[in-house]
Amino acid sequence: MENNDITLKRIMTFITIIITIILVAFIIYAVKMNLLTSPEHLVLKIKEYGLIAPIIFLLIQVIQVIFPVVPGGASCLVGVLAFGPIEGFIYNYVGLTLGSIVAYLLSQNFGLPLIKKLFNNETIEKYLKYIKTKKFEKIFFLGILFPGAPDDLLCYIAGISNMSLKKFTFMILLGKPLTLIFYSLFIKLF
Repeated sequence: MENNDITLKRIMTFITIIITIILVAFIIYAVKMNLLTSPEHLVLKIKEYGLIAPIIFLLIQVIQVIFPVVPGGASCLVGVLAFGPIEGFIYNYVGLTLGSIVAYLLSQNFGLPLIKKLFNNETIEKYLKYIKTKKFEKIFFLGILFPGAPDDLLCYIAGISNMSLKKFTFMILLGKPLTLIFYSLFIKLF
C-alpha cells in the first residue's frame, strides 16, 4: 500500500511539473502576442482560431487560475463576449474548474512557498489563520460562490489545508456557477 502511495505521489508530481511547463510556455506566448492587454483584443485573437477557439479559451481560463495575472472577472467576460452566454458559461465553468483543481494540486505538492510567490503575503496571512478550523470550508465556499472574492488564492490555500480533493472539487462544482451566471448577466445588462 505504501509503495502505491509513493508511486501516485511521483506521478502527480510529474504531471504537475509537465502542466506547469506547458502553462508557463503559454503565458510567455500570450505576453509576446499581447493577448493580455485588453478583453477586446483577446476576444478578437480567440475568434481567429475558429474551431479550436474553445480549446484556446479553456487553456486561458486554466492558466488565469494557476497564474493569477489576468483578473478572473475579465477572462469570464471574454468567454461570454467570444462565445455567447451559454457556450461562454460552459467554457468558463470547465476551464475554471480544471484550473482550480490544478491550483489545489500544485499547492498540495509545493506548499506555502509556491503560494507566497504568487500572492500578496498580507492577503495570504488573512486566510491562513482559518485553515486549521471548520470556518475555512465556509470561507472557501463563499469565496467560490460570490464574484470578487480571492478565489484563486483560496484554491491554493485549500491545497495546504485539511480539505480533501473530493470535497474541494464538490465545492468548486457547486459554487462556481453562480459567479459565472453573474458575469453572463452583467454582459447582457451592458
